[in-house]
Amino acid sequence: MLSIKNFTKKYGDKVAVDNLSLEVAAGDIFGFIGKNGAGKTTTIKAVVGIHNFDAGEIFVDKLSVKTQSMECKRRIAYIPDNPDLYDFMSGSKYLNFVADMFDVSIAERTQAIEKYAKELEIWNDLNSPISSYSHGMKQKTALISALLHKPKLLVLDEPFVGLDPKSSFTVKRYFKEMTNEGAAVFFSSHGLEVVQKLCNKIAIIKDGKLIAAGNTEEITGQASLEDIYLELTENE
Repeated sequence: MLSIKNFTKKYGDKVAVDNLSLEVAAGDIFGFIGKNGAGKTTTIKAVVGIHNFDAGEIFVDKLSVKTQSMECKRRIAYIPDNPDLYDFMSGSKYLNFVADMFDVSIAERTQAIEKYAKELEIWNDLNSPISSYSHGMKQKTALISALLHKPKLLVLDEPFVGLDPKSSFTVKRYFKEMTNEGAAVFFSSHGLEVVQKLCNKIAIIKDGKLIAAGNTEEITGQASLEDIYLELTENE
């Protein structure tokens, strides 16, 4: 579902990501971890078509991000760590705006918005302006908008920041439901315990270079991901 091949991104003379290769298959919940500045967000923004890159290729569902960007974006949903929504809209208008962009039918969107908004306990706030929302409410609205067109690849940067425990549990259930139906989830997080419990695969990046990738159980063994992460990032 996502194939990153020899991806390199520079900012001037600084190499932010150096020759990175990753494979995310349909059905994967894939955790992407590393320190601040390691290259996680740069990689994610290249995957979703925000950043150009200097070398390598990225494919989404076998389509090139470089040459078939619009087709890739139809298959992707992306949520950054700080969702930038249209504050002048109500939650309902924003969700319908996103549904319009992806040609989601009125019947499908109405059912989906009600389902997700009630489960995430934001249903009664949808007619209020987004400018009045807390960070957590904006995060929930962004999550609902991402799920409306049933993306094949869901890409998220710190998806659980600002969510209460009940909402976090619900979102994890959505991830599992999506991947059970053949989609893939690729997200960065500093919550290593969550990553270890939720993800079947992980990758660790340090200073723009991949230092470990594979099945979570194979990488961690009987240890905690936190112990393995600290050992790899300090001693690599």
